[in-house]
Amino acid sequence: MQKFTSLHRPYASFVMIATLLFFLSASAATAQTHSDWEPAMQEFEALDLQHNYPDESIFFTGSSSIRLWNTLAENMLPYPVIQRGFGGSKMPDLLHYADRYISGHTFRALVLFVANDITGNPETDLTPERTAGLFEDFILKIRDYNRDAPIFIIQITPTNSRWNVWPKISRANALIARLCDRYDNVIFIPTKDLFLGETGRPMDELFRDDRLHLNEKGYALWTNRIRSYLDPVMQ
Repeated sequence: MQKFTSLHRPYASFVMIATLLFFLSASAATAQTHSDWEPAMQEFEALDLQHNYPDESIFFTGSSSIRLWNTLAENMLPYPVIQRGFGGSKMPDLLHYADRYISGHTFRALVLFVANDITGNPETDLTPERTAGLFEDFILKIRDYNRDAPIFIIQITPTNSRWNVWPKISRANALIARLCDRYDNVIFIPTKDLFLGETGRPMDELFRDDRLHLNEKGYALWTNRIRSYLDPVMQ
């Protein structure tokens, strides 16, 4: 057996300290990320106190495209909606806060759109496989709250602002669509065809100036496509 010499001790100590610092910094980064959404959670809790949402509501959640959908309630008539989007959020954020802002609600269906797990940032981007895995974790969590409600997952939108990572996003979309096929009453809503033009690139006229978020025309296309999947299930 090899002896643990004095030469090994400083190296071993260095490895242990470096490992500890890595996990501490990762935990701190995660905590900081989650704390960013505390104002949003407080806003949601205030809305819950102000409104008595019908049990047949459709629960819309996700990132900024859900938050910025100013005509959502009107677009979904006659279905009542619960709108719970927080801009910039990622799947780990939804999973972290779900017990706080989703579990207390009764809903007839849930619609999910999150598009920030692959953005082109090599330091924070998840792999397509990890992204799809988090979507599955979310499905299972919702099933803990509501065993029967249909879950609709909207395809991540192709945008010019993130076109450099579209192959990875497209891979994640394919994995998520395959995931939906494996679960009863989980429906994938494809939307890519709505936003790609004849050149194969996203059409900027459907987006705001940031080339990321939908404008009024983009939301109109989204509404029609989403309703085409919702209505047959809800009626």
